[in-house]
Amino acid sequence: MTVPRGAYAVDIRDGRVGVVMGRVGPYVQLRPPGGGREWDCPPGDLRPAPPGEVLRARVRQRNAEGRLP
Repeated sequence: MTVPRGAYAVDIRDGRVGVVMGRVGPYVQLRPPGGGREWDCPPGDLRPAPPGEVLRARVRQRNAEGRLP
């Protein structure tokens, strides 16, 4: 599955939602919606993220930021 750069995608291996940052070798690089460490995902293990999943990922990120000291 080809998901364009800047779009939200789901890594079906573990259900994480990320923003497509680009490609490195055979992998697509994803970053959490609020920023953070990128991870690599094989293109065959991606699917476009529906709006509800994107919203949930953003809310989780905001909640985590609110708990920081």
